[in-house]
Amino acid sequence: MLKKLISSSLLVAFVATATLPVATQVAAAEQQAKKPKKKTKIVGQSVGKKVQKAFEAYSEDRIDDALVILLEIETSKEYDRAYVDRFIANMYATKGGDANSAKAVEYLEKATKDDVLNDKEHADSLKLLADLQIQQKMYREALGNYDAWMKYTGEEDANAYVKIAQAHYELKELDKMIAPADKAIALFEEPNQNPYILKLTSFYERKKYPESVKVLEEVLQLFPENKTWWTQLGMFYTLVEDYDRALYTLDLAYKQGFLEKESEIKMLANLYANNDVPIKSAKLMEKYIDSGLIPRTTENMFTMANSFHAAQEVKTAAKYFGDTAKLSNDAKHYRRQGLLLQQSEQYDAATKALQKAIDLGIDNKGSVYMTMAEAYFYQEKFKEAYASIKKAQEDPKSRKAARSWAQYIKDTADRKKVKI
Repeated sequence: MLKKLISSSLLVAFVATATLPVATQVAAAEQQAKKPKKKTKIVGQSVGKKVQKAFEAYSEDRIDDALVILLEIETSKEYDRAYVDRFIANMYATKGGDANSAKAVEYLEKATKDDVLNDKEHADSLKLLADLQIQQKMYREALGNYDAWMKYTGEEDANAYVKIAQAHYELKELDKMIAPADKAIALFEEPNQNPYILKLTSFYERKKYPESVKVLEEVLQLFPENKTWWTQLGMFYTLVEDYDRALYTLDLAYKQGFLEKESEIKMLANLYANNDVPIKSAKLMEKYIDSGLIPRTTENMFTMANSFHAAQEVKTAAKYFGDTAKLSNDAKHYRRQGLLLQQSEQYDAATKALQKAIDLGIDNKGSVYMTMAEAYFYQEKFKEAYASIKKAQEDPKSRKAARSWAQYIKDTADRKKVKI
């Protein structure tokens, strides 16, 4: 459930930002935090001319042509080699795909290993290398390079912290996800859901449900338009047994039209039932069974019928217990229907339902025969009532009560001059 919420790929945006490597176009290196300023380096003239041609091909979107030129360049100087390797890596990264990303990682590792690039070139390469290693599922290596990038530049980046938290998740280091996720939350200029998702995943998978609730309460305030957070918070309130808040949250979500799935409607119906609002539970189930969102299964029909019964909607409950019985062909459902039909004074229908329960082998038949006898009695079908009460006497559990009833039925029939 919750893994689906996590961004499956945190997109890496990059551009091959190489300046034209000729002596007439030298860019000044940026001052790096806490590091002595490096002397700006440029590629040699011979290498620079070849790189110039590659850059022109790249500018015309002829990436493969640019790669052919770059891969044929031979260098003798350390910086020239690192510069060309960085350019090659950018070309492979621009092409995309797993194989090309793997090649980009290979060349960036070469370009950065001896720290010979200019400061910005080295910093950008470290960050790109870490981003690509995330894509390549090289999570431990990515963590090392994000750390190296931050130490090298003295900078922090919200998206980088999100990827760090994601890497810890992939490495099953769930407890280490929280700190970078919090860093990301603090650094984003506008609220972003991804670090909250990662925090929630960490707490949930470690079964830290109260902490999960706090995350959800915070993120719901920031993103109230996201219906997912409403259902998630409602679910987590049930996990910490805060049913009042669970009901309040899901009821409010329903009123805003955020509950659309069968499971969500059934969760709300269950909360209504458990919070002593059975009529709302029953009517909610009825509405969505009728619409087809909730299937007309034995279980769902029974739940609805039971809620109508709890709400004292006896006739409606009897109807739906009858529908449940037709689906299940279960004796206990026919018995429940029969009892409610009798309670609502539908005596003829009650005897039919009760007889069906007996025919299907209901347990405790004596009790069912007692109810049948009562139903026949109120119809003044004294002969059938007496026959049923005699059957009830065959069951040790109902024998004593049945004997008293039998005499009462006989006496009443005699008064009314009905032979039984």
